[in-house]
This record gives sequence, C-alpha cells and structure tokens, in this order.
Amino acid sequence: MMMAMNGMKIPETFYISHGSPTLSIDETMPARHFLQSFQQKVYPHDAPRPSSILVISGHWETDYPTVNAVDGRCETIYDFYNFPKSMYQLKYPVPGAPKLANRVKELLKSSGFKRVDEDKKRGLDHGAWVPLMLMYPEADIPVCQLSVQTNKDATYHYNLGKALAPLKDEGVLIVGSGATTHNLRMLRNTTSVQPWAQEFDTWLKEALLDGRYEDVNNYKEKAPHATVAHPHPDHFYPLHVAMGAGGANSKAELIHHSWGLSSLSYASYKFTVPA
Repeated sequence: MMMAMNGMKIPETFYISHGSPTLSIDETMPARHFLQSFQQKVYPHDAPRPSSILVISGHWETDYPTVNAVDGRCETIYDFYNFPKSMYQLKYPVPGAPKLANRVKELLKSSGFKRVDEDKKRGLDHGAWVPLMLMYPEADIPVCQLSVQTNKDATYHYNLGKALAPLKDEGVLIVGSGATTHNLRMLRNTTSVQPWAQEFDTWLKEALLDGRYEDVNNYKEKAPHATVAHPHPDHFYPLHVAMGAGGANSKAELIHHSWGLSSLSYASYKFTVPA
C-alpha cells in the first residue's frame, strides 16, 4: 500500500473540461487562465502537494481498465490533427508513476474489476498533458493515466471512481479530464451559446450542486439533450470517475465556467468530502 508522505491527504477530486487542443496555446481562452491559476487559487500552495497524479482522460478508450506504467519520462502524444505547428513542439516530460499504476490495479481488482491491463510504453494524450501542463508546468509530479471504457455505462465509471477513493488518503490527486458538452459536429464560430448546450450544462450544474449523483449516473434518461451533448460518452465518463472518487457524501463545486465555439462548455468541478 502506498502511504501519504507526512500523513498528507487530499480531500478533493477534480473534473476539468479541457475542450479544444488550442487550450495549449490560446491566451484568449478563459479556461487556460483558470488552469494556469490552479496552484494559486484552486489548489493553493498551502495545500498538500500531491505525491502523484492520476488522470482519467476521454482520449484513451479501452475495453478494460488500463493504466500506463511508464518507468521514466512520459511521451507527449499529439493526438490532434491540422492544428498550428507550435502545438506539436510543446513537451510535457513528466515522470511516469509505475508505483501508482500498480496501486490502481490493486484497488480496482479488489473492488471487483477482474481484469485491469497495463501499458508500459504509452505516454500522455492531450486530454492529460494539456491541462496538466497549465496546472503543474514544473512537470515534476509523477503522473499515471487511466483509460475509460465506452462499452460500459456511467454507473460503471462512478464505481471505478469509488474504488479509487483510497488514493486520496495516500496523497494522490485524482483528475478527470473531458468536456461537459462534447459534440464536435455542432461547433460554430459564434459567441452565442446554443440552447441545447445551455440546457444540458445547467441541468448538470444543478444536479451536481444538489448532490443528485444518481441522476448524473443516469444522465441519458434524466438530462435534456443528453445524446446531443454527448453523442459518444468518452468525454463525460471522466466526470463520473472523479465524482465516484469524491465520495457519495462529497459536495460538488463549480470552479470554472466558460464557453467556446457556441456549444463547448468548459465547466469544471471540484468534489470535496466535508471535514
């Protein structure tokens, strides 16, 4: 079992909407400035410094839960196409976290996830490295990435998060990275927000702040425009993992909100267990 250094515990988990890959370079994006202020305003310097980071990104889909267990520096994966050249020159050479990867496997297997795979070569996709590069630009905290299973449902991912909750007591920062709304075919280069996106985004905020986590797990039946907001659930399931890891008694807090391309919500949330 990994033990938190100096008894360090991290009471929060986070869900970050990473939106467009241009978050990595576009200084006009409010979400970029929010993430750059993470250590100062969201998770301040006087809070325990994470011993390692577990990130669940919507850009890694596998049939079974899979962790990357990189011994050395993680490769920066450029899994986006036809973007400005400067984006392909960015590096986030963070250390891998093979010990955390083993701990994740141990926790998931003991919670009934019979098969958990390991990838010793895969680095970090842009759903992981872009927000982390802004949050922790020093690139000195070991990172492990966990995949999502889009052949499963939201409750499955909530339970995945529940199994990972002990990591918080071991000094691990758990971050889900996706998008609160994610329909690439509906993006428009306008400033007005499309009504369906606004309605889904507002429903989610109210459900989370009211603690109606079961409704969020059953969002396809409960939420307005659910399949328009998420035609494919890959970018939504990281929320359910962060929510599950936060705990059934956790309080959700909206920590950032902005819009891009008329329907891309950058709503981000923190889940904290009351002291």
